[in-house]
Amino acid sequence: MLDITTSPADQRFLHEDNAERIFTPLAFRNLTVKNRIFRSNLSGTFDDYNGHGSHARINWETRFAKGGAAAILSSFTPVTVRGRILTRYAMIDKDDKIPFWRRLGESVHEHGCHFILQLSHSGRQQDMGGVENVYRKAPSSTNRKDYFHGILAQAMTKPEIAETVEQFAQGARRAREAGLDGVELHGANGYLITQFLSSGINDRDDEYGGGWEGRARLVLEIVRSIRREVGMDFHLQMKINGMDHNDWLYPWQKKGNTLDETLNICRLLLDDGKGVDAFHVSSGSTFPHPRNPPGDLPIRELVRWYDGLLSQGVRTHFNYRIFSSPIAGALFRRYWLWRRGRVIEGINLDYARAVTEAMRKIDGGVKVICTGGFQHASMIAGAIRSGACDAVSIGRPLIANPTLPEILMTANGPPAGKECTYCNKCLINDLENPLGCYELSRFDGDTFEERYDAMIAEVMSVFEPPAYQ
Repeated sequence: MLDITTSPADQRFLHEDNAERIFTPLAFRNLTVKNRIFRSNLSGTFDDYNGHGSHARINWETRFAKGGAAAILSSFTPVTVRGRILTRYAMIDKDDKIPFWRRLGESVHEHGCHFILQLSHSGRQQDMGGVENVYRKAPSSTNRKDYFHGILAQAMTKPEIAETVEQFAQGARRAREAGLDGVELHGANGYLITQFLSSGINDRDDEYGGGWEGRARLVLEIVRSIRREVGMDFHLQMKINGMDHNDWLYPWQKKGNTLDETLNICRLLLDDGKGVDAFHVSSGSTFPHPRNPPGDLPIRELVRWYDGLLSQGVRTHFNYRIFSSPIAGALFRRYWLWRRGRVIEGINLDYARAVTEAMRKIDGGVKVICTGGFQHASMIAGAIRSGACDAVSIGRPLIANPTLPEILMTANGPPAGKECTYCNKCLINDLENPLGCYELSRFDGDTFEERYDAMIAEVMSVFEPPAYQ
């Protein structure tokens, strides 16, 4: 944050220097973006049940392109219906999805913004997998159920692993054929790749388990298969946990990957210059997690919208009873905040710095993006200036203020009362409602009804203009 005791001249100098740091183009090996602000992975149940994208999705993504983001990292995009986390998410599982992604990319490109598709697979972290998945155990590295919701899992066979590797490769091919600017592998936050990478989850005794090299075999095979399909001139990045913090809920769980293990995995994925072009650093081996997205735990919202998960896992009824209890719910929220810690903005910077320093020693062309609650120019520019990362990705603060990049050109952040409060109501509402900002205090009005109507109008604006007029 800016020091208000500095003189106006010093403040102007700091603003100008911060803006220069943030709005200098960033060159990857195969991609150059106009500034250092990436729209982070934001999902939203906007699409058709069968995984075809919608007009609302195009409106949603284009909103951030208009607001000045350098590049958009797509929502969680399943490479197969067996790997989706929620229904009504656009997928990249078949060639018939290519026309939608081509149209979306064209819309984003009209505003000088790039689009990077996140190739994803839920594994056992499958919140609402839909009727195609509800009667089958989720594919994973392990037979052990997810310990948060209790979603049942089945360890993948080697033929199933080979099939999944090919699904990622074909997803990347489709992204390139759609004219998109790159792909990101979702290897963080508890999804399938994390389930293989993490020492806290992967309990296999074959070549896909054991030490960090065995646990990284799946993602290395994915990287090599993607390069086989798209070549070396297409941007490929990896989202990865700095640390897993797998014991956040139950202290008797294994902690998961350490920072040293993560650095070893990152070095491996460079694959002698034939692997990934960038790393996107996060933390947390589940989603949600106190560290991802860092902020509050809105218990009232959980009680209202968590019921949709009751049929999905064997622990969901137990969780719902906790959330619904005035005493237990309040205690769980306090525990959540304690496990998160005091830092929100820049929570993953130490991990990003370690990855950056390790990569610079091997390959200076590899860039590092850091996620974690960024919304102030001083924090973003400070992270870049210090060498902790090359760029930041922003999620919730961009939901709150889609024009945040434009705001940061002339100010340190949004005006008072308009900042993202990190309430995480957007996250919980996404289980059943359109993704958007649900923090009532941010909306203008003299009465509750006026503020509520303004909030709903903003949330529903993603459906405007309609597909057919």
